[in-house]
Amino acid sequence: MKVRLENIVKKYGHTIAVDDFSAELKDGHLICLLGPSGCGKSTILNMLCGIADVTAGKIFFDDKDVTKLPPDQRNIGMVFQNYALYPHMTVLENIAFPLEVQKVKKEERIKRVEEISKLVHVDNLLKRFPGELSGGQQQRVAIARALVKKPQLLLMDEPLSNLDARLRLEMREEIRRIQQETGVTTVFVTHDQEEAMSISDSIILMKDGKLIQNDLCQTLYKEPNCLFVSEFLGNPPINKLKITENEEVGIRNEELNFKNVEKLFSDKSNLNFDNIKSDLILAVRPESFVLGGEYSAEVVSISEMGKEQFFTLKIFGQTVHAILNTDDEYKKGDCIKVGIKNKGVFLFEAESGKRLV
Repeated sequence: MKVRLENIVKKYGHTIAVDDFSAELKDGHLICLLGPSGCGKSTILNMLCGIADVTAGKIFFDDKDVTKLPPDQRNIGMVFQNYALYPHMTVLENIAFPLEVQKVKKEERIKRVEEISKLVHVDNLLKRFPGELSGGQQQRVAIARALVKKPQLLLMDEPLSNLDARLRLEMREEIRRIQQETGVTTVFVTHDQEEAMSISDSIILMKDGKLIQNDLCQTLYKEPNCLFVSEFLGNPPINKLKITENEEVGIRNEELNFKNVEKLFSDKSNLNFDNIKSDLILAVRPESFVLGGEYSAEVVSISEMGKEQFFTLKIFGQTVHAILNTDDEYKKGDCIKVGIKNKGVFLFEAESGKRLV
C-alpha cells in the first residue's frame, strides 16, 4: 500500500510538533523516519495509526483519505519500543490476540499464528510465556503479533532500542528479511543513523518537525542537500572546516581561504567566489582524505579501526578526523602530507547551512 501525507501539521497548544510535512511512502518499501529526539518522528507515526489527530493536512492510504479514521479501521500493525506483550498469556495467545479481537474463528487463528511464527522464527516458543523469553525473542513475538492480522501498513517505533548491541545487529537483519518476505509497507522510526542506513530502502530525515531530505540512503550520504544532513549521517562524523575570506593565494597563517577551496571545486562548479560575502564551511568526510598531497598536517593521535587507521590531524589550524589506509608507521607529532578527494567534499553557507557545491 502506498501512503501519502499532504502538508501535515500537528500542534500541541502553541507548540508545533510537525510543520507542513509532505511525503509519499512507496508501496512495499521500508522507510525510516530518522532524526534527533524531539524532531517529530513518533508524532508522524502516531498520526499514521490514528492515535494522534491531525491539526491540518491529509493522510491517504492509496487513494483513500484516512485522516479522520479511527485506528481500528486503518488495518495497521504496530511494534513498540517496549514490546507490550501480555505476561499472563503464552506466545501463541499473544500473537493470536488481535485475531481474537477481530472474532476470527479459533481454527483460523491457530493456522495463521503457526504460519507467522515460522516466518519470524518463534514457532518453537509458542507454549512459553514472555518472561521466559530473551529480548530478541520478545521482539520477534511482537512483530508476529503485528503481522498476524495481515496489515497493509506496519509501523515500528524504535523497536530495537532495548536490545544490546549484538542483538540489535541480528534483529536489523531479521526485520529486513521479514519485511521483504511479507512485502508490507513499513515505517521504521529511529534516531540511529547506522540503523537507518542498514535497514531501509529510503530515509526521511527530520529536524524541528520539518522534513529536511527524503531520499535513498546512499543519496543522503553522498549528496546531502544541507549542512545538517551531512552532519547527521556518517560515522565518524563529517569534518567541518571554517573558511576565512582571504585574498592571498595559498595557505597563509595556517588558514583555509577562498582560493584554496576554489581549487578543490574547480572541475565541478561554476561558483564565483568573488560574489560570496557569507562565511563558509568546507565539509570533508573522513574517508575523503588521502596520504600524499599538497597540504601539510600534524598527527595528533592515531587509533586502529580494524584494517584502517583513524587519524586525528591538525590541518589549516583546525582539527580533523581522517581514515587513512597505510602500512607506514606514524606517531604523534609527525608532519605528513595529505590530499582531499573530489568525492565526499561539500561546501555550505555557515549561517543558513545551504549547500553551494
